[in-house]
Amino acid sequence: MKYQAYLFVHFIGEGENGEQIYFSVSRDGLHWKDLNNGKPVIVSQVGEKGLRDPFILRNRLDGKFYIIATDLCIHAGKGWGIAQYEGSRNLMVMSSENLTDWSSPEAVELAIPQAGCLWAPEAVYDEKTGDYLTYWASMVKCEGEEEAKQRIYAARTKDFKQFTEPFVYLERKNHVIDTTMIENDGVYYRFSKDETTKNIIADKSRDVGSLDFEELPVPEVNKLKGVEGPLCFPFNDREEYCLMVDQFATDAGYLPIVTSDMASGVFRVLDKSEYDMGQTKKRHGSVLNITEEEYQKLCEKFL
Repeated sequence: MKYQAYLFVHFIGEGENGEQIYFSVSRDGLHWKDLNNGKPVIVSQVGEKGLRDPFILRNRLDGKFYIIATDLCIHAGKGWGIAQYEGSRNLMVMSSENLTDWSSPEAVELAIPQAGCLWAPEAVYDEKTGDYLTYWASMVKCEGEEEAKQRIYAARTKDFKQFTEPFVYLERKNHVIDTTMIENDGVYYRFSKDETTKNIIADKSRDVGSLDFEELPVPEVNKLKGVEGPLCFPFNDREEYCLMVDQFATDAGYLPIVTSDMASGVFRVLDKSEYDMGQTKKRHGSVLNITEEEYQKLCEKFL
């Protein structure tokens, strides 16, 4: 399948209707135009009636597209403390045959009973097991601990309806959230937000299901403070990858960072003249590489 464009699925902020799912498209992955006149494409009427941190994937097992998202609406008045410690344990799931017509959001209770939240879910196909490793952040106070901590949990699925029992997938000394992953030459590169220091950290492994990833220094990325929601995708026309980070502390939206050698950990932060994120503010989301036909159908439906 030849990919010639990109679909960006995201939310736009904590204002009215900001925590719903918005679509943007791009020809080059760096210059974006908003679809649907900058209005949400999918709106949740279930759970907390908010959809944050959407992750889109092309399911290799059934050919459908899926979006999974956080069930949270800060605009409704819930503070961040309650959102972390007494929030929803639901995974929000939407599916589509064609990227333009989507099912209504469905809530799947997936986080463990003692979890305070289920944040920023994503999924990656595991070649070894033939299923999707789905992972997310949960605030949990484990036995013997004085305080709860954000860890990354995971479970496996083939259809995003039935999941295995969740397990701790990534734990660090500090709180960790917002994990994203990309495969390159048989190696899985994992980028996460250190919720204590408010920057992005990285590690890698040849086994996506491993509990023992190797740390990967990424100096230009590590030194960026006040960022979260990393997303990563390959460019369609060259051997280069784009990592984007959400500049939440300055409310500036996404910042693109590129590399032509993922294994080296060498990245370059783009100058503002090199990209255009479009009219709406792009907050935590994901990018899907799409075909020319898919791009045209999205534009026909939403432009």
